[in-house]
Amino acid sequence: MKALFTAALLLATNPALAQVQESLGAPARAGLERHEIRAQLLPRQFTTLAAEIGAKINKLPVAEGDAFKAGQVLVGFDCSVQQAMLRKARAELEAAEATDKANQRLAELNSVGKLEVDLARAGRQKAVAEVGAQQAVLGKCSIAAPFAGRVAEQKVREQQYVQPGQPLLDILDDSVLELEFLVPSAWLVWLRTGQTFEVEIDETGKRYPARFARIGARVDPVSQSVKVAATIDGRFPELIAGMSGRVRITPPTPN
Repeated sequence: MKALFTAALLLATNPALAQVQESLGAPARAGLERHEIRAQLLPRQFTTLAAEIGAKINKLPVAEGDAFKAGQVLVGFDCSVQQAMLRKARAELEAAEATDKANQRLAELNSVGKLEVDLARAGRQKAVAEVGAQQAVLGKCSIAAPFAGRVAEQKVREQQYVQPGQPLLDILDDSVLELEFLVPSAWLVWLRTGQTFEVEIDETGKRYPARFARIGARVDPVSQSVKVAATIDGRFPELIAGMSGRVRITPPTPN
């Protein structure tokens, strides 16, 4: 009892000790008091282009780091073998069509059986399908940009033979840069898309305006945080993907 009385007396007479004891409950309120959060700049669109056929690369017109337009050819393959296969398939189609027409005329004269007519028709259809397949393969002999952007990484070189599925280029759209970061789930009571704030980028040492674009659909129960995404409000050429900085947000004062 004497020890409890002494501890209580020390807390009453020493505000510093009382403050230390009160700070033991700070983790539960840390999310509400946190105004500065780390975030990284990411492109809105990015992907890895891969080969769909096995062939030798004969051109890579856009160098690493350069910009390109949507629809521009980024990779060209040497498809001389595939072109020869297409010519062969077309020749076989012409022969199958001639055979089919001849059998149809003979059928009108009752000079050929129904089986021969059906087989000739099936042969023509098979040849048509083969031509279509070879045309589809030739359509994979170049890769066009799915969106406008820049080449982030070139994984292959010209004259290199690649296999189907092999990664070729990493590309990204840097026209709109986004910030992804975690905020305390307690902020969900006031956080809304469209709200503005500032982010200070380490690499430039400057602050930039930003606004919330998306709020995550799930709260992490362990960290009591939720992922959010925001966009840089404006176009700043010095900003590139991968830069990071501090998000400066001041939660509203509770009434």
